[in-house]
Amino acid sequence: MTTSIGAVAARAGVGKDTIYRRWSGKPELVFEAVFTTTDDAPPPDTGTLAGDLTVLLQGLVDEFRAPAAAAALPGLLADFAADPELKARIRSDFLAPSKERLLVVFERAVLRGEIAPETPVDLVLDTLAGAVFFHVGLVGESPDPQLAALLAAVVAKGIEVR
Repeated sequence: MTTSIGAVAARAGVGKDTIYRRWSGKPELVFEAVFTTTDDAPPPDTGTLAGDLTVLLQGLVDEFRAPAAAAALPGLLADFAADPELKARIRSDFLAPSKERLLVVFERAVLRGEIAPETPVDLVLDTLAGAVFFHVGLVGESPDPQLAALLAAVVAKGIEVR
């Protein structure tokens, strides 16, 4: 199934101009529709860094497992590689809410004494997202039901205060 801006506009009952006012093109529209479903949820507060990361990672695993993600990912990767401005817009406009949720999780972990204040949040975010992306998005395997918890445990242990 192909997606066009015209088809999206028709289905929404609006003109193409309305679609282009919100998204500069199809890659941004597809990315937001497929990969930002959990961004509005409040940051989890399970009482531990590993627990909070498990909740966040499970949402990411679920997003990447969805059939729409599998269908959209190859085209989006090609679009990102071909257009550095698009990649920058996606990172700033659509990935920022995920980063903000993670910052809240890390701030709580610092207050509980689980991690140091200088923990490199951007690197940890990239590590977590990259592991899920590789395992579910690129390798295409059905993830182990414990994938989120296992990744969370590994990362939390790796950055804990010693």
